[in-house]
Amino acid sequence: MILPYRFSPARNHSILLRGSHLFIPRTQGSFFLKEAPSLESPLALFFKDPSLSRNPNNPLKLAHPFASISSFADSGGEEQHHEEQIHLQKPDHVADAENADLPGMAQAFNISSNTAWGISTLIAFSALCLPLFMKSLGQGLALKTKLLSYATLLFGFYMAWNIGANDVANAMGTSVGSGALTLRQAVVTAAVLEFSGALLMGTHVTSTMQKGILVANVFQGKDSLLFAGLLSSLAAAGTWLQVASYYGWPVSTTHCIVGSMVGFGLVYGGAGAVFWSSLAKVASSWVISPVMGALVSFLVYKFIRRFVYSAPNPGQAAAAAAPIAVFLGVTGISFAALPLSNTFPIALSQALAAGAAGAILVDRIIRKQLGHLLAKSSSSPAPSTPKGLGFLSDIAGPTGTQLEIVYGVFGYMQVLSACFMSFAHGGNDVSNAIGPLAAALSILHGGAAGGGGGIIIPIDVLAWGGFGIVAGLTMWGYRVIATIGKKITELTPTRGFAAEFAAASVVLVASKLGLPISATHTLVGAVMGVGFARGLNSVRAETVREIVASWAVTIPVGATLAVLYTWVFTKLLSFLW
Repeated sequence: MILPYRFSPARNHSILLRGSHLFIPRTQGSFFLKEAPSLESPLALFFKDPSLSRNPNNPLKLAHPFASISSFADSGGEEQHHEEQIHLQKPDHVADAENADLPGMAQAFNISSNTAWGISTLIAFSALCLPLFMKSLGQGLALKTKLLSYATLLFGFYMAWNIGANDVANAMGTSVGSGALTLRQAVVTAAVLEFSGALLMGTHVTSTMQKGILVANVFQGKDSLLFAGLLSSLAAAGTWLQVASYYGWPVSTTHCIVGSMVGFGLVYGGAGAVFWSSLAKVASSWVISPVMGALVSFLVYKFIRRFVYSAPNPGQAAAAAAPIAVFLGVTGISFAALPLSNTFPIALSQALAAGAAGAILVDRIIRKQLGHLLAKSSSSPAPSTPKGLGFLSDIAGPTGTQLEIVYGVFGYMQVLSACFMSFAHGGNDVSNAIGPLAAALSILHGGAAGGGGGIIIPIDVLAWGGFGIVAGLTMWGYRVIATIGKKITELTPTRGFAAEFAAASVVLVASKLGLPISATHTLVGAVMGVGFARGLNSVRAETVREIVASWAVTIPVGATLAVLYTWVFTKLLSFLW
């Protein structure tokens, strides 16, 4: 079995190192050590990460996440174009034969097929039963209304499931690809933060129609048609997301739902039912998002190489730069996203205080976890730095202890940026499922479908959307995570941080300025920008072509599917409405 470079194999295993790059297996899912059979529950088996040390005195102590980077570093630094392979004594063909027949989820997390089926069955059973206990199916509703409400909640769950399967890779793909997080750690972390973001920030979400996609007045007095269109939009967007996730294509969930709504509006409401300016903004983001992401990540990565790698002591430079980056990032995030004071000086002071607290905390963590390496690097002679280096100069990376420190620092930094993106994604993109869902439920329960007033979204519906995202992430999220983290360009902690930090910054600034932007497209562009910074040959053109093609067909496919689904649903509703 192939292991990521960040694992420390047992001493009694034979180790073969070749070169300095992480070997990427062709088959998805060979991410983890194989666990011995266990009688634990399926969920306990899933969430039990194999990176836990086997120390009998402290079995729950995490192994140091960067314990074996020194072997990676000693082989020559990250810029030598070789492969690193770490093999256990068991031959590769034996391990491959053992995993060949496992279903995708079991293979990705290296769990038994029975455990994978148990988790999937538990999620499916919960999805079918939980709506029965929600307020939307409460007392006082007719049987017909209850049945339609139940179906609507299932459609919303289906869309949220596919958001989790496809879009959560925006936050966690680069962290897995660089080795900062294992796949299981990424899934568990994203599950908690995505659900929390959906539950805590989702109250700011209104229906998709009220965001300026459809002219709701066109459908006044046609409640059954509008209801069918909303369900069709959820089904159509979910269908295309599922296809894209199956092939590992990272597509924009916002574009999916917009394309579906536009298709329904054009066919059943005419050209006057669509806000064409909104559609133009969505189309423009195809170009704006990846270009801005690539440009910023290119500059961030070059900045790291110029001012960290070329420093007399790269490890100390990375440890000093991390708190500064956290201060700037937390300050900007707090000022742009948190409900601070309405008075500008007070709000700025609050944001600066939050940034300072974050910087101090990160500095202490780095000094505590990497202090012994920092002391070792200080006592070692500093390498000579070439003079006259430009910002875009090709700079050789550090080696040995220096590279271990740099990767350690940026590994922690990347985890922090991934956590923020995951929380923000749960709060923002849950609207793509909950918006149409809330509007459809409002129609069923006699409320305004798209009038001037906002649609109140119950807390249990927000939690339902969060559960759907977590379920999709758990069952299928590894597919798109593998594309972003491994198939576009090879990532290390510094490259992963540059891509993620750039994408988060671009999305934050664009959102504050009201510019049309896609988080998915921005992150894909950012990963490509890091690859371009290493050279054009570092970006896998075939993967990029597949991704761009999936972007181009998202809106037309969503629109076509929505029209077909609306035709089917209107026929079915004619017997119930």
